Amino acid sequence: MRSLLRPLPRAVTRPVSLLLLAGWVAVMAILINRSYLQASTSLAADLARYGSAATWRGVYYRGEKIGFTVSQTLATRDGFDLEEDGRLQMSLLGATTAATLRTTAHVDQAFTLRAFEFSLDPGTGPIEVRGRIDGRRLALDVKTPSGTRSEVRELDEPPALAQNLSRRLANGSLKTGAKYQWTVFDPATLRNAKVNVEVGRRELVRGAGATPLPAFRVEMEFAGLKTSSWITDTGEVVREESPLGLITVRESADSARAMAVSRRMQVDLLQAAAVAPRMQTPIPEPRDVRLMRIRLGGADFSALDLEGGAQHVADGVLELRDPQDLEPQRADPDVARYLLPEAFIESDAPEIVAEAHKAVGGVAGTRARAERLTRYVNALLDKKPTVSLPSAREVLRTKVGDCNEHTALYVAMARALGIPARIAVGLVYIHGAFYYHAWPEVYIEEPLGTGNSGMAAKGLWLPVDPTLNEFPANATHLRLARGGLDKQTVILPMMGRLTMDVLEVKLAPNTTPILVGRQPLDLGALAIPIPRRESACCACRR
Repeated sequence: MRSLLRPLPRAVTRPVSLLLLAGWVAVMAILINRSYLQASTSLAADLARYGSAATWRGVYYRGEKIGFTVSQTLATRDGFDLEEDGRLQMSLLGATTAATLRTTAHVDQAFTLRAFEFSLDPGTGPIEVRGRIDGRRLALDVKTPSGTRSEVRELDEPPALAQNLSRRLANGSLKTGAKYQWTVFDPATLRNAKVNVEVGRRELVRGAGATPLPAFRVEMEFAGLKTSSWITDTGEVVREESPLGLITVRESADSARAMAVSRRMQVDLLQAAAVAPRMQTPIPEPRDVRLMRIRLGGADFSALDLEGGAQHVADGVLELRDPQDLEPQRADPDVARYLLPEAFIESDAPEIVAEAHKAVGGVAGTRARAERLTRYVNALLDKKPTVSLPSAREVLRTKVGDCNEHTALYVAMARALGIPARIAVGLVYIHGAFYYHAWPEVYIEEPLGTGNSGMAAKGLWLPVDPTLNEFPANATHLRLARGGLDKQTVILPMMGRLTMDVLEVKLAPNTTPILVGRQPLDLGALAIPIPRRESACCACRR
């Protein structure tokens, strides 16, 4: 890292880990058959249950080992248990983050899903999801160290777990040229989603050993992300590849468990997280931006939520305006849904309610309370990259996390105060590049004046950023989607492909760039610097 860069607060040095980490977790889950995993307190003890018939796989990013999985199929009285354990390890911003993984899927003789246990432990305690399926009825228990939450859902159709797709294919469906569309339940998002499957020809493919194995090449598309898998007649996955540079490959047990994250890997992950724009006008400080006009390319944007609020799309150009200039419009008729608790947004939990009222004690008015809450959550959490499902209760317990955790906690606390809030995901500009990021939006309703009882109320959705301690969020926040992890998957196919041409930038009048070594007054405690990305900016190069 460059020693001449000014040191930045932790609130600024950590956000680049946000959707990168969420994205890597989701992508890696796809690459290992979308296995949704239960954490264990002793990985060695869990691995001891795997016999000689177990299948071990190494997980690689651009040729370097970042994890492993081990799986086995056990016969039961009425079907099979599909078990999988593993570990993923990444290094970001000088910190190594690891997750211990485990899954069990209970299926019948036809490999139809009947129940599952899933969890993920980033080192602060496991988040577990248990599901029991009866037809289209799904009973869920979501358990964290903070407590258990139960609910029942009616699904559109009976689901499968992606973990058992290869076995399902091996049960008579591995036919060259065959195409299928199946419904997969994603325990991380608690939603059904479609997976498109196309079976190719049988090929000889090598795992880590020297002897090639015959396997069918199977193309799968899930959440817009395509992977290639090589599956044997018995349903064993020999190898899987993703366009993002992630590969899983069958190995011996000793080879799979050997793992290290190099310095080059850390640099590569930082590079992969960034979208360097082509631009003519440098941006000394993102908070000084009043307008940006950007042309996006390289990906399909039809499923994105680009229009509305401070964003407007016309003739293929996206315009971002300073949210400070937003004016109240006709009231949102759907706003009440953003006051309700959700599986990982536990706004009705007593500890969330108590903390929320503590945060805004003595403050009146929705806007003022929303701002106080922004400052409070920023100060409350230690800024560290995490690989987890961001449960608000768990974030409040650990007080650790990146932007996902800041956003989940903020949204839950805002709803607990009666302030409608939702999650926005996209990109934000920091040091010459746009990084994947998440932030909340809060609904500010304009009260009706005296004698206006017959008029409709007005309101606006205001983006705020507790991770960066911004109220409102600066104009470089480019929203791509709104919603939880089920909505955020639309971003995954864009990673590594998105291009940006910044056509126009307007800065605040009398803007004074912050020079090297100078510090903003309101950014808080200092931390390590982050690398500066060089954008394709002629003025910057000059």
